[in-house]
Amino acid sequence: MELYRAHVLVCGGTGCTSSGSQQLMERFEQQLKEKGLEKEVKIVRTGCFGLCEAGPVVIVYPEGTFYSRVKVEDVDEIVSEHLLKGRKVQHLVYVDHATHESSIQKSLDEIGFYKLQKRIALKNCGVIDPENIDEYIAFDGYKALAKALTEMTREQVIQEVLDSGLRGRGGGGFPTGLKWKFGYNSQADQKYIACNADEGDPGAFMDRSVLEGDPHAILEAMAIGGYAIGASEGYIYVRAEYPIAVKRLQVAIGQAREYGLLGEHIFGTDFNFDIHIRLGAGAFVCGEETALMNSIEGKRGEPRPRPPFPAVKGLFGKPTVLNNVETYANIPQIILKGAKWYASMGTERSKGTKVFALGGKINNTGLVEIPMGTPLRTVIYDIGGGIPGGKKFKAVQTGGPSGGCIPAEHLDIPIEYDTLIEIGSMMGSGGMIVMDEDNCMVDIARFFLDFTVDESCGKCTPCRIGTRRMLEILERIVEGKGEDGDIEKLETLAKNIKATALCGLGQTAPNPVLSTLRYFRDEYEAHIKEKRCPAHHCQALLNYVISDKCRGCTLCAKVCPAGAITGEVRKQHHIDVTKCLKCGACMEKCRFGAISKN
Repeated sequence: MELYRAHVLVCGGTGCTSSGSQQLMERFEQQLKEKGLEKEVKIVRTGCFGLCEAGPVVIVYPEGTFYSRVKVEDVDEIVSEHLLKGRKVQHLVYVDHATHESSIQKSLDEIGFYKLQKRIALKNCGVIDPENIDEYIAFDGYKALAKALTEMTREQVIQEVLDSGLRGRGGGGFPTGLKWKFGYNSQADQKYIACNADEGDPGAFMDRSVLEGDPHAILEAMAIGGYAIGASEGYIYVRAEYPIAVKRLQVAIGQAREYGLLGEHIFGTDFNFDIHIRLGAGAFVCGEETALMNSIEGKRGEPRPRPPFPAVKGLFGKPTVLNNVETYANIPQIILKGAKWYASMGTERSKGTKVFALGGKINNTGLVEIPMGTPLRTVIYDIGGGIPGGKKFKAVQTGGPSGGCIPAEHLDIPIEYDTLIEIGSMMGSGGMIVMDEDNCMVDIARFFLDFTVDESCGKCTPCRIGTRRMLEILERIVEGKGEDGDIEKLETLAKNIKATALCGLGQTAPNPVLSTLRYFRDEYEAHIKEKRCPAHHCQALLNYVISDKCRGCTLCAKVCPAGAITGEVRKQHHIDVTKCLKCGACMEKCRFGAISKN
């Protein structure tokens, strides 16, 4: 075994890869060779560190120095100063948004973004090389599988998961142990265990990051689940749009087979289990379990009526247990550390931790894993670093297109399954999109419904037609053509769709509309009755005005495509609202801040 005095961890997640982290690694390798340090310093590509806003991220151990937004041209300085001379490069060290403090004297766990987190599902992400099975094993990898196969009965494994209180992290929140028990009780000559890695919610990337940073954890968990229910085959349904995740899964499966951790007689027992990958083509509806199974079978990705439920009749007509990536990521540690350890975190009804993809109008975008019951305010301000530009917080949308918008009045509610449902939202898979005062809530509802309409499989009439009618009404409202009675029509349609749609995706499609009507009804009324957008966002309802700050430079008149701006040189100009296209070109070009919208 080779020993190194320093390890340089470079984020290899999708976000940092798109920002050039691969080029960073190549430059590090080159510079180390030139300086004769290639046998003293090891470069390691890891998974996502979580703080995507700061990417590309480089961490140097043993000091734990956190370098953010590293460019290729910065590598030479890090190598010559830090790795050769032992002097940290201060201007590249991460600076906390909230405190404006440099992390140069802090460990990773002391940085504001991380110190309130509890990493279980993300335990190995940003810590190990995801393409090296030995590193996973060094961090207790496959130890839980060995324990389950050699020390526990199938019933004991299921009971441990039941006692942990783990609920499905894909959005439904169904008790995982109970689902496994149903699969165990079903009698058949063949059973399957499947992993939902489709992750179609806009702004969500939790599952992708786990697959990219810790793929062996998913393989180990599926093998444990396969043993528990009596399945010999597993399927991972992953989006083809996740090429890094797919590659690392393929590498991990190959390594696990080579080590005898997948295949026949695992750990010398009579348990045989193998895993196959199936690629999804990007259909949002294939996140629904029955549609996903149809897709795996090579059929059109459409939901099918339940019952029978998949645990009785799933893949290829056989009993199948399906969980999502994050759910599986918790399993090995539950088996290793016990149900009591896991159940000690969280709340009475929501145990453990939850990973959120924090995005939108927030300083610290990235992955956050927190104990259940953590208040929203803590996530947005203490971990997320607050709203950029000192803007006012308006709402946070959880649960993706199936979720709802939570206003500022509920910032102190604990994040847990039942509480979020009570206030008109839902946990979902873990997307968390923050909105500020510049966001129009009517347009937000329109955006998510537009997504749902586009992604509907069209099998059932409520979803196919009902959501489209709702979208048409919302489009009229944001275009300034709303009419009296539109709000009531939206509410009626929403309730009917929720009651009659075939699958969970259709049933939850109206949630963004219902939640915005619940908390931001005044914005709908302003759009309809006053033909005004309070957030000054909807183009059709805007009026551009030139104030007395105008210096008569004529630049605005020159860029106006409609010729709506008139005025003499060095005198205040005016906009003819009847000609104005409301494109905003004039406001963008004005150098004196003389043009505003209202």
